[in-house]
Amino acid sequence: MKLKYIDDFRSPDAAAALAARIRAAAEKVGRPLTFMEICGTHTMAVFRHGLNSMLPDSVRLLSGPGCPVCVTPVSYIDHAVALSRLPGTTIVSFGDLVRVPGSSSSLERERSRGGDVRVVYSPLDALEAAADDDSRTFVFLAVGFETTAPLTAACILDCERRGIENFKVLTAHKRVPPAMRVLVTGGELSLDGFLCPAHVSAIIGTEAYEFLAAELRKPCAVAGFEPIDILMGLSLLVEQRASGRTEVENQYARVVRTGGNPVAKRVLYSVFEEEDSDWRGLGSIPRSGLGLKEEFRHRDAARTIAVEVEEPVEDEECRCGDVLRGTTAPEECALFAKRCTPKTPVGACMVSGEGTCAAHFKYGRRA
Repeated sequence: MKLKYIDDFRSPDAAAALAARIRAAAEKVGRPLTFMEICGTHTMAVFRHGLNSMLPDSVRLLSGPGCPVCVTPVSYIDHAVALSRLPGTTIVSFGDLVRVPGSSSSLERERSRGGDVRVVYSPLDALEAAADDDSRTFVFLAVGFETTAPLTAACILDCERRGIENFKVLTAHKRVPPAMRVLVTGGELSLDGFLCPAHVSAIIGTEAYEFLAAELRKPCAVAGFEPIDILMGLSLLVEQRASGRTEVENQYARVVRTGGNPVAKRVLYSVFEEEDSDWRGLGSIPRSGLGLKEEFRHRDAARTIAVEVEEPVEDEECRCGDVLRGTTAPEECALFAKRCTPKTPVGACMVSGEGTCAAHFKYGRRA
């Protein structure tokens, strides 16, 4: 079935046709299929539109570590909390991160105690705040995947050009493909393929997933965020399995290119370099992080601001790490919708607007 353009994206007939196509291909496979999406926006879209209800029982879609706030480890939150307690220091962050619990506090709690913690929509806002007030040190919490890392890099380059000395970053930028490798090779899951993240893919391109198809024999499909996009992406994956193919297909070709965005990648890698990084639930993954290059390390708050950070401690009952790996459903956590809710979150997966637990709480309980 060929869709026309955007007018078809909200067509009930198109959705029904795609669901039938998925069902027919799944019957050809003759066994249960499990796919994983690695994008918090996909997670929310799937639950908001009830797409799981359109899939046959033999096709299962898991949510993986697609929320950058969720995969940021407790140790990072603790470091940010410690920095927020320093005189003359302003913490600047995206909104969701402020509410994520650390070992003994959160940035939201530190703000209520008088800490200067500000919420912004862009690192450019943090940069301009630093430019306007050179009496304070501004630390931007650089959390996100390849989608947001180029903008952080551009801000650092602008700081260098303008001679703004009081802007620093506490970086936790991460690369998605290495985490996908761990999910396949970790031995906990038997995945039949990936619905690849759209925002990330717009930067890194479809070529970044070729190793999954060629080396690990896992079909991949990059899909957009409309319900039809997601159903089309799933149909591509099921049809690959039905025909015995393992490829990287691009449903989101109106945005994503094979090589990604060369300008964004050039800016990103002019400031950052690959390094090992800790992920909540997945541990340390080689070359999955983006650290500042040597010539920019004077911007690194972790290296240049001395502060004592407490030993990280997580709630023993919280299953956020298991949820991020796809081995546990949110409803299987004893805290879900009880002690852990969006108003009183225990784990990051319930805090973030892209978290799997938040999606299940908001949309998965309506039945």
